[in-house]
Amino acid sequence: MSTGSTLAEALDAGPVLLDGGLSNQLEAQGCDLSDALWSARLLADAPEQIEAAHLAYLRAGAQVLITASYQATYEGFGRYGIDRAGADALLARSVELARGAVAARRAGPGRRTWVAASVGPYGAMLADGSEYRGRYGLSVRELERFHRPRVAALAAAGPDALALETVPDLDEAEALVRVAEETGLPYWLSYSVAGGRTRAGQPLEEAFAVAAGRASALAVGVNCCEPEEAGEAVEQAVAVTGRPAVVYPNSGEGWDAGARGWTGRSTFDPGRVRAWTGAGARLVGGCCRVGPDLITELAGRLES
Repeated sequence: MSTGSTLAEALDAGPVLLDGGLSNQLEAQGCDLSDALWSARLLADAPEQIEAAHLAYLRAGAQVLITASYQATYEGFGRYGIDRAGADALLARSVELARGAVAARRAGPGRRTWVAASVGPYGAMLADGSEYRGRYGLSVRELERFHRPRVAALAAAGPDALALETVPDLDEAEALVRVAEETGLPYWLSYSVAGGRTRAGQPLEEAFAVAAGRASALAVGVNCCEPEEAGEAVEQAVAVTGRPAVVYPNSGEGWDAGARGWTGRSTFDPGRVRAWTGAGARLVGGCCRVGPDLITELAGRLES
Protein backbone atom coordinates (compact mmCIF):
# COMPACT_ATOMS: atom_id res chain seq x y z
CA MET A 1 0.00 0.00 0.00
CA SER A 2 1.23 3.47 -0.81
CA THR A 3 1.91 6.61 1.19
CA GLY A 4 2.05 10.25 0.24
CA SER A 5 1.30 13.73 1.44
CA THR A 6 -1.99 14.07 -0.42
CA LEU A 7 -4.36 11.35 -1.52
CA ALA A 8 -3.60 12.17 -5.15
CA GLU A 9 0.12 11.69 -4.54
CA ALA A 10 -0.55 8.41 -2.80
CA LEU A 11 -2.55 7.15 -5.77
CA ASP A 12 0.33 8.01 -8.07
CA ALA A 13 2.54 5.75 -5.96
CA GLY A 14 0.26 2.72 -5.79
CA PRO A 15 -2.99 1.27 -4.39
CA VAL A 16 -4.65 2.86 -1.36
CA LEU A 17 -6.98 0.82 0.83
CA LEU A 18 -10.48 2.10 1.56
CA ASP A 19 -12.57 0.95 4.50
CA GLY A 20 -15.56 -1.40 4.28
CA GLY A 21 -19.28 -1.12 4.92
CA LEU A 22 -20.07 1.27 7.75
CA SER A 23 -23.61 -0.02 8.28
CA ASN A 24 -22.66 -3.64 8.82
CA GLN A 25 -19.99 -2.66 11.33
CA LEU A 26 -22.46 -0.48 13.21
CA GLU A 27 -24.92 -3.37 13.30
CA ALA A 28 -22.15 -5.65 14.56
CA GLN A 29 -21.70 -3.14 17.40
CA GLY A 30 -25.38 -3.54 18.27
CA CYS A 31 -26.80 -0.45 16.56
CA ASP A 32 -30.34 -0.40 15.17
CA LEU A 33 -30.35 1.03 11.62
CA SER A 34 -33.95 0.20 10.75
CA ASP A 35 -35.26 3.75 10.28
CA ALA A 36 -35.11 5.87 7.14
CA LEU A 37 -32.04 7.85 8.23
CA TRP A 38 -30.02 4.62 8.43
CA SER A 39 -26.51 5.26 9.80
CA ALA A 40 -26.99 9.06 9.60
CA ARG A 41 -29.32 8.87 12.62
CA LEU A 42 -26.36 7.92 14.79
CA LEU A 43 -24.68 11.24 14.00
CA ALA A 44 -27.22 12.68 16.42
CA ASP A 45 -28.04 9.73 18.68
CA ALA A 46 -24.81 7.77 19.09
CA PRO A 47 -21.80 9.48 17.51
CA GLU A 48 -19.43 7.39 19.64
CA GLN A 49 -20.63 4.30 17.75
CA ILE A 50 -19.65 5.86 14.42
CA GLU A 51 -16.18 6.71 15.73
CA ALA A 52 -15.83 3.16 17.04
CA ALA A 53 -16.74 1.77 13.60
CA HIS A 54 -14.15 3.99 11.95
CA LEU A 55 -11.57 2.77 14.45
CA ALA A 56 -12.38 -0.84 13.60
CA TYR A 57 -11.48 -0.18 9.97
CA LEU A 58 -8.31 1.68 10.87
CA ARG A 59 -7.23 -1.32 12.93
CA ALA A 60 -7.99 -3.50 9.90
CA GLY A 61 -5.55 -1.47 7.79
CA ALA A 62 -7.80 1.02 6.00
CA GLN A 63 -6.08 4.18 4.79
CA VAL A 64 -9.24 6.08 3.81
CA LEU A 65 -12.26 6.49 6.07
CA ILE A 66 -15.56 7.29 4.36
CA THR A 67 -17.84 9.40 6.55
CA ALA A 68 -21.31 8.52 7.84
CA SER A 69 -22.96 11.14 5.62
CA TYR A 70 -24.22 8.92 2.78
CA GLN A 71 -27.85 9.30 3.86
CA ALA A 72 -27.41 12.64 5.64
CA THR A 73 -29.55 15.32 3.97
CA TYR A 74 -31.45 18.43 5.03
CA GLU A 75 -34.69 16.83 3.89
CA GLY A 76 -34.08 13.59 5.77
CA PHE A 77 -33.05 15.34 8.97
CA GLY A 78 -35.99 17.72 8.60
CA ARG A 79 -38.43 14.82 8.85
CA TYR A 80 -36.96 14.16 12.30
CA GLY A 81 -37.42 17.76 13.40
CA ILE A 82 -33.79 18.80 12.88
CA ASP A 83 -33.53 22.30 11.44
CA ARG A 84 -31.01 23.52 8.89
CA ALA A 85 -28.47 24.67 11.46
CA GLY A 86 -28.73 21.33 13.21
CA ALA A 87 -28.27 19.49 9.93
CA ASP A 88 -25.20 21.59 9.15
CA ALA A 89 -23.73 20.61 12.50
CA LEU A 90 -24.42 16.90 11.90
CA LEU A 91 -22.87 16.99 8.43
CA ALA A 92 -19.77 18.59 9.93
CA ARG A 93 -19.82 16.03 12.74
CA SER A 94 -19.55 13.20 10.21
CA VAL A 95 -16.13 14.53 9.16
CA GLU A 96 -15.10 15.32 12.73
CA LEU A 97 -15.84 11.76 13.87
CA ALA A 98 -13.63 10.30 11.16
CA ARG A 99 -10.88 12.76 12.10
CA GLY A 100 -11.36 11.80 15.73
CA ALA A 101 -10.86 8.14 14.92
CA VAL A 102 -7.63 8.94 13.10
CA ALA A 103 -6.41 10.96 16.09
CA ALA A 104 -7.35 8.14 18.47
CA ARG A 105 -5.32 5.63 16.49
CA ARG A 106 -2.17 7.22 15.21
CA ALA A 107 -1.01 5.69 11.95
CA GLY A 108 2.33 3.90 11.95
CA PRO A 109 5.50 5.38 10.48
CA GLY A 110 5.12 6.17 6.81
CA ARG A 111 1.38 5.42 6.82
CA ARG A 112 -0.99 8.28 6.04
CA THR A 113 -4.75 8.19 6.57
CA TRP A 114 -7.30 10.30 4.75
CA VAL A 115 -10.98 11.19 5.24
CA ALA A 116 -13.47 11.19 2.37
CA ALA A 117 -16.89 12.79 2.89
CA SER A 118 -19.59 10.52 1.54
CA VAL A 119 -22.15 12.05 -0.81
CA GLY A 120 -24.87 9.53 -1.57
CA PRO A 121 -27.43 9.82 -4.38
CA TYR A 122 -30.81 11.51 -4.18
CA GLY A 123 -32.47 8.10 -3.92
CA ALA A 124 -30.72 7.39 -0.61
CA MET A 125 -32.74 10.20 0.97
CA LEU A 126 -35.96 8.57 -0.26
CA ALA A 127 -35.00 5.36 1.63
CA ASP A 128 -37.01 3.20 -0.77
CA GLY A 129 -34.24 1.53 -2.71
CA SER A 130 -34.41 3.99 -5.59
CA GLU A 131 -30.68 4.68 -5.39
CA TYR A 132 -30.44 1.28 -7.08
CA ARG A 133 -32.72 2.42 -9.90
CA GLY A 134 -32.04 6.10 -10.57
CA ARG A 135 -34.21 8.02 -13.00
CA TYR A 136 -36.09 10.00 -10.35
CA GLY A 137 -37.81 12.30 -12.86
CA LEU A 138 -35.53 15.20 -11.88
CA SER A 139 -33.39 17.26 -14.24
CA VAL A 140 -29.66 17.69 -13.84
CA ARG A 141 -30.28 21.23 -12.56
CA GLU A 142 -32.79 20.00 -9.99
CA LEU A 143 -30.33 17.39 -8.79
CA GLU A 144 -27.64 20.06 -8.55
CA ARG A 145 -29.92 22.15 -6.32
CA PHE A 146 -30.52 19.16 -4.08
CA HIS A 147 -26.87 18.22 -3.69
CA ARG A 148 -25.18 21.64 -3.59
CA PRO A 149 -25.97 22.72 0.01
CA ARG A 150 -24.90 19.50 1.69
CA VAL A 151 -21.80 19.13 -0.46
CA ALA A 152 -20.85 22.68 0.52
CA ALA A 153 -21.44 21.87 4.20
CA LEU A 154 -19.33 18.73 3.99
CA ALA A 155 -16.56 20.56 2.14
CA ALA A 156 -16.52 23.28 4.80
CA ALA A 157 -15.81 20.61 7.44
CA GLY A 158 -12.42 19.95 5.83
CA PRO A 159 -12.33 16.40 4.45
CA ASP A 160 -9.44 15.37 2.24
CA ALA A 161 -11.79 14.39 -0.57
CA LEU A 162 -15.42 13.86 -1.51
CA ALA A 163 -16.76 10.38 -2.26
CA LEU A 164 -19.54 10.72 -4.84
CA GLU A 165 -20.74 7.17 -4.41
CA THR A 166 -23.38 4.61 -5.36
CA VAL A 167 -24.48 6.86 -8.24
CA PRO A 168 -27.20 5.12 -10.28
CA ASP A 169 -27.23 7.13 -13.50
CA LEU A 170 -25.18 9.59 -15.48
CA ASP A 171 -27.62 12.51 -15.04
CA GLU A 172 -27.03 12.44 -11.30
CA ALA A 173 -23.31 11.94 -11.91
CA GLU A 174 -23.25 15.09 -14.03
CA ALA A 175 -24.99 17.05 -11.27
CA LEU A 176 -22.67 15.72 -8.58
CA VAL A 177 -19.52 16.41 -10.57
CA ARG A 178 -20.60 19.98 -11.27
CA VAL A 179 -21.29 20.59 -7.59
CA ALA A 180 -18.08 18.88 -6.45
CA GLU A 181 -16.02 20.97 -8.85
CA GLU A 182 -17.31 24.11 -7.12
CA THR A 183 -15.70 23.10 -3.83
CA GLY A 184 -12.14 22.83 -5.10
CA LEU A 185 -11.75 19.49 -3.30
CA PRO A 186 -10.56 16.34 -5.03
CA TYR A 187 -13.26 13.70 -5.41
CA TRP A 188 -13.97 10.28 -6.78
CA LEU A 189 -17.04 9.31 -8.79
CA SER A 190 -18.34 5.81 -8.23
CA TYR A 191 -21.37 4.18 -9.85
CA SER A 192 -23.46 1.29 -8.67
CA VAL A 193 -23.81 -1.00 -11.68
CA ALA A 194 -25.58 -4.16 -12.80
CA GLY A 195 -25.20 -6.19 -15.96
CA GLY A 196 -22.34 -4.05 -17.21
CA ARG A 197 -24.43 -0.87 -17.22
CA THR A 198 -25.49 1.80 -14.74
CA ARG A 199 -28.45 0.95 -12.54
CA ALA A 200 -30.51 3.17 -14.85
CA GLY A 201 -29.34 1.10 -17.83
CA GLN A 202 -26.84 3.47 -19.46
CA PRO A 203 -23.58 2.24 -21.05
CA LEU A 204 -20.67 2.51 -18.64
CA GLU A 205 -18.51 4.18 -21.28
CA GLU A 206 -20.93 7.12 -21.30
CA ALA A 207 -21.21 7.14 -17.53
CA PHE A 208 -17.46 7.18 -16.90
CA ALA A 209 -16.99 9.90 -19.52
CA VAL A 210 -18.78 12.35 -17.20
CA ALA A 211 -15.52 12.69 -15.22
CA ALA A 212 -13.13 12.56 -18.17
CA GLY A 213 -10.88 15.61 -18.33
CA ARG A 214 -11.85 16.78 -14.84
CA ALA A 215 -8.66 17.77 -13.04
CA SER A 216 -10.20 17.35 -9.57
CA ALA A 217 -11.35 13.78 -10.25
CA LEU A 218 -9.05 11.48 -8.29
CA ALA A 219 -10.59 8.29 -9.59
CA VAL A 220 -13.66 6.91 -11.36
CA GLY A 221 -15.22 3.51 -10.93
CA VAL A 222 -17.83 1.41 -9.12
CA ASN A 223 -19.08 0.52 -5.67
CA CYS A 224 -21.96 -1.31 -4.01
CA CYS A 225 -22.18 -3.73 -6.92
CA GLU A 226 -21.63 -7.47 -7.12
CA PRO A 227 -17.92 -8.32 -6.91
CA GLU A 228 -18.15 -10.13 -10.25
CA GLU A 229 -19.01 -6.84 -11.97
CA ALA A 230 -15.95 -5.00 -10.71
CA GLY A 231 -13.10 -6.17 -12.89
CA GLU A 232 -14.51 -5.25 -16.28
CA ALA A 233 -15.82 -1.95 -14.92
CA VAL A 234 -12.33 -1.03 -13.68
CA GLU A 235 -10.88 -1.67 -17.14
CA GLN A 236 -13.56 0.47 -18.77
CA ALA A 237 -13.18 3.32 -16.28
CA VAL A 238 -9.43 3.56 -16.85
CA ALA A 239 -9.78 3.29 -20.63
CA VAL A 240 -12.43 6.03 -20.83
CA THR A 241 -10.99 8.54 -18.36
CA GLY A 242 -7.26 7.90 -18.25
CA ARG A 243 -7.61 8.26 -14.48
CA PRO A 244 -7.06 5.69 -11.72
CA ALA A 245 -10.06 3.54 -10.93
CA VAL A 246 -11.91 3.22 -7.63
CA VAL A 247 -13.55 -0.10 -6.79
CA TYR A 248 -15.33 -1.20 -3.62
CA PRO A 249 -18.08 -3.72 -4.30
CA ASN A 250 -20.49 -5.06 -1.74
CA SER A 251 -20.45 -8.65 -0.48
CA GLY A 252 -22.50 -9.93 -3.41
CA GLU A 253 -25.63 -10.31 -1.32
CA GLY A 254 -28.81 -8.61 -2.56
CA TRP A 255 -30.65 -5.77 -0.84
CA ASP A 256 -34.41 -6.21 -0.34
CA ALA A 257 -35.68 -2.63 -0.03
CA GLY A 258 -39.14 -3.74 1.10
CA ALA A 259 -37.88 -5.97 3.88
CA ARG A 260 -34.87 -3.69 4.49
CA GLY A 261 -32.54 -6.66 4.64
CA TRP A 262 -29.87 -8.57 2.73
CA THR A 263 -30.48 -11.86 0.91
CA GLY A 264 -28.24 -14.48 -0.67
CA ARG A 265 -24.63 -15.30 0.11
CA SER A 266 -21.34 -13.45 0.05
CA THR A 267 -19.17 -13.76 -3.07
CA PHE A 268 -16.56 -11.17 -2.05
CA ASP A 269 -13.13 -12.63 -2.70
CA PRO A 270 -10.11 -10.56 -1.55
CA GLY A 271 -8.04 -12.47 -4.10
CA ARG A 272 -9.64 -10.36 -6.84
CA VAL A 273 -7.74 -7.29 -5.68
CA ARG A 274 -4.68 -8.19 -7.76
CA ALA A 275 -6.75 -8.19 -10.93
CA TRP A 276 -8.31 -4.87 -9.97
CA THR A 277 -5.00 -3.17 -9.29
CA GLY A 278 -3.49 -4.75 -12.38
CA ALA A 279 -6.24 -3.12 -14.44
CA GLY A 280 -5.58 0.30 -12.91
CA ALA A 281 -7.54 0.43 -9.67
CA ARG A 282 -5.81 2.60 -7.06
CA LEU A 283 -8.61 3.04 -4.51
CA VAL A 284 -9.81 -0.40 -3.43
CA GLY A 285 -11.98 -1.62 -0.58
CA GLY A 286 -15.44 -2.92 0.21
CA CYS A 287 -18.96 -1.62 0.56
CA CYS A 288 -22.06 -3.09 2.25
CA ARG A 289 -21.51 -6.32 4.20
CA VAL A 290 -17.74 -6.18 3.75
CA GLY A 291 -16.38 -5.90 7.27
CA PRO A 292 -13.01 -5.34 8.97
CA ASP A 293 -12.00 -8.99 8.58
CA LEU A 294 -12.17 -8.76 4.79
CA ILE A 295 -10.45 -5.37 4.80
CA THR A 296 -7.62 -6.98 6.78
CA GLU A 297 -7.36 -9.65 4.07
CA LEU A 298 -7.25 -6.99 1.38
CA ALA A 299 -4.52 -5.15 3.28
CA GLY A 300 -2.43 -8.31 3.44
CA ARG A 301 -2.77 -8.95 -0.27
CA LEU A 302 -1.83 -5.36 -1.14
CA GLU A 303 1.26 -5.55 1.04
CA SER A 304 2.46 -8.96 -0.19
